[in-house]
Amino acid sequence: MSPSSSLYHFTATQDWFSGNISRWLSLLSLVHSPYPRALEIGSWEGRSAVFLIENLANMKDGGEMVCIDHFDLMQTADGRERHAKVVHNLSLTGGKYRILERFSVPGLMELLEEEMNEENKGFDWIYIDGSHRADDTLLDAELAWRLARNGAIIIFDDYRWDAEPEESIHHPKRGIDAFMAVHDGEYRRLSKSTEYQMILQKDCKMRIGFLGQGSIPAQSKSIVPGSSFEYGINIALVTDCTYALAAAVAIKTALVCTPGRVTVYVIDGGLTSEEKEKLRMSVNFDEEKTLVFVDLPGESLSRDLGPTWAKIDALVSLPVERAIYLDADVLVRCSLAELWSVDLGGKSIGATLDIGLPQGHSDIAGPYFNAGVLLVDLAKARAKLPALMGLSKEMKESKHRDQDALNVHFANDWYRLDQCWNAQGLGTYADIKREGIDVGTLGNPNIVHFTGPVHPSLAEVLNPWVQPYTAKPWGYAGAPGHPFNEEWWAALEQTAWKGLRSSEDFRQTCRAQKVKAIENARKELDKKLSEAF
Repeated sequence: MSPSSSLYHFTATQDWFSGNISRWLSLLSLVHSPYPRALEIGSWEGRSAVFLIENLANMKDGGEMVCIDHFDLMQTADGRERHAKVVHNLSLTGGKYRILERFSVPGLMELLEEEMNEENKGFDWIYIDGSHRADDTLLDAELAWRLARNGAIIIFDDYRWDAEPEESIHHPKRGIDAFMAVHDGEYRRLSKSTEYQMILQKDCKMRIGFLGQGSIPAQSKSIVPGSSFEYGINIALVTDCTYALAAAVAIKTALVCTPGRVTVYVIDGGLTSEEKEKLRMSVNFDEEKTLVFVDLPGESLSRDLGPTWAKIDALVSLPVERAIYLDADVLVRCSLAELWSVDLGGKSIGATLDIGLPQGHSDIAGPYFNAGVLLVDLAKARAKLPALMGLSKEMKESKHRDQDALNVHFANDWYRLDQCWNAQGLGTYADIKREGIDVGTLGNPNIVHFTGPVHPSLAEVLNPWVQPYTAKPWGYAGAPGHPFNEEWWAALEQTAWKGLRSSEDFRQTCRAQKVKAIENARKELDKKLSEAF
């Protein structure tokens, strides 16, 4: 049965579709869904909808046709007649169909809200033939785009309509062109410039991007990434030349493990343009994953006191209200969504105990947190920022510098996270049971933190009480006793620093740093001996 069958109720003088049939037939093979779903905006008497049900593979055996048309809101005889014809014509096809008697925007919004809670969401074929106004067409296109699956065929009618000037607000071309500019790079254009219809094939994942009732349980206290809120996760790091390759591992593993929308903010502590490019190359950034380099403020602690204080400068620099801060020397091993959704209970930051100094040290009484992984409510933290800046300058010579200042400032304003979110010192003292610390989760941590220096001193390497020693994997001594050392190196191989471990430049650097450590130790020994005699 075809749209020209005598059983259908079509007005012969109002056939604006049949001229498109041969072109549409050539497109049908591009739809690969086993049970396709089609959507059209503007049905008139249903010619195009009937064609799709009759010709799109498996449309009658599990597919669905959804039509949106206002039918004059049933307030006119013509509107009621067209509605009756659409119902009659679609019922003859034997396929599954649905008609929304709405203007396009409320109709599409209704669909968006429904689809968010459907497992088999989205459409494989979308035909936009509603209002001829450019702004209406643009809005219809954007809302329909949210419902289009990856690979969906999207057809705009009247792109070469000649009843109005193409540059007019009353012509759809202006709206279609604006839509195409916004989504440039996210579709393939299938039609030629001379064709009457504009035909696109979507080439990116479906993102509904709207909140529907019932999407989040009423009792939920946390915004969970991946929900219909779609705020996304913000990750912040501070890095310089020394830690650029480590930052690549931290960023790469965080993004690989964390699905959905993630923005990474890298506070630039002195990166070269080459290092920035290598960081970009280390991850396939797309519409879901983006990287932003953030400059330090003109007046900053790191400029006055040194790079270790840039973590506090980040509170000023980050252009967001909530972020997960990661030291560059971490390895992320699971999705950060769970950490992101932690309810801080009104506190400014979330952190884990410092496993080496859980009760603080001689200058600062505990409980004492490690600042290598922080969940920060920046809006709250910034409310007391002047006090933190002043305190930092007072504590510039403190034993653990910025970490000490943060512990003093947030002493009664931090929420304790599970230790698995910042596993420190693994392979050494972390295995020793300590009061108040659950070391059980450290066997399979979510985030590994490679504490210790990049290039440890000779005394640190030879210290019999801390064996194996703590150090970074990429330093001259490596981290041979660390249970996740090889996992870190495997992750580095997936970045732009691939091959570093076996390179002659790296080996030369390690040899030079080893000689330096020995020479420094010799000087220290000579100094001690000269003081003794």
